[in-house]
Amino acid sequence: MATGKLIIFSAPSGSGKTTIVKELLKIFPQFEFSISATSRAPRGQEQNGVDYFFLTQEEFRAKVEADEFVEWEEVYNGTCYGTLKSEMERIWSKGNVIIFDVDVMGGINLKRIFGDNARSIFIMPPSVEVLRERLIGRGTDSAETIEKRVAKAEFEISKAEQFDCVVVNDILADAVAQTKTIIEEFLAE
Repeated sequence: MATGKLIIFSAPSGSGKTTIVKELLKIFPQFEFSISATSRAPRGQEQNGVDYFFLTQEEFRAKVEADEFVEWEEVYNGTCYGTLKSEMERIWSKGNVIIFDVDVMGGINLKRIFGDNARSIFIMPPSVEVLRERLIGRGTDSAETIEKRVAKAEFEISKAEQFDCVVVNDILADAVAQTKTIIEEFLAE
């Protein structure tokens, strides 16, 4: 697989990572979002092939066995996420830069795989309590699911030092500006 540059965003659920990535996609026309595959069901208005490639657990496992993933992980019990090789090849074949919006362990794995061709950015919530409030405010998860996500966030925050850069998302415009600068420096290398 021929490699180009890629930018990896990871964060605990509710940190604002997806919002920041969407803002950066408006700023950098050469960036293309890498759509991850998942074995979970769509939430809200999510669409197959737009937000994720939604696969059954059986389809996901078949692609793992066929070595169709660059990386994958079982993030929650029975729920897998992964990066399809075909998706990366599609984007690089157009000369574009890949943007990843992946879970923390996926981000660490992608950085390890792609090294200097990748810049990994961890989006840090201002605090775990703010994170909990954001998750509640979404209105998409049960109280039990929110508590699982908060517990996972505490573990994920402990992994932030394994990323090239950490950006605290307290004020969205500041976080977007800071990530824009990081990316411009990386692209100039």
